[in-house]
Amino acid sequence: EILQSTKRITKASMSDDRANRAPKADIVTREFSIHMSKRLYGVTFKKRAPRAIREIKQFAAKAMKTSDVRIDSSLNKFVWSQGVKNVPTRVRVRLSRKRNEDEDAKEKLYTVVTHVDVKDFKGLQNETIED
Repeated sequence: EILQSTKRITKASMSDDRANRAPKADIVTREFSIHMSKRLYGVTFKKRAPRAIREIKQFAAKAMKTSDVRIDSSLNKFVWSQGVKNVPTRVRVRLSRKRNEDEDAKEKLYTVVTHVDVKDFKGLQNETIED
């Protein structure tokens, strides 16, 4: 007769597992492809580029879990490169979560979003960049 020991999963045991895990790295860099036309479908022509910037900020805030998101000027230029209404279909971005050096900042982390120039979007996946 073989005795099988089954571990009951309780909220207490789950919190113990979480406590024993290594702390999540607060400074991290990741690359994503953002499908802009999916996010801008049905948006008025004269509002498309400003809305695209807001959508990129919203995406970065959700992906990196920071409310302070800063857009690099190169990404802004790329989004606006074809005018206010012809926003590029997709954009490849690098999201870098960094520590806020400012002492009296509300958030201790912020995200910098920069543009990554790619020739083709086929086969690209989300990547974590090791520094």
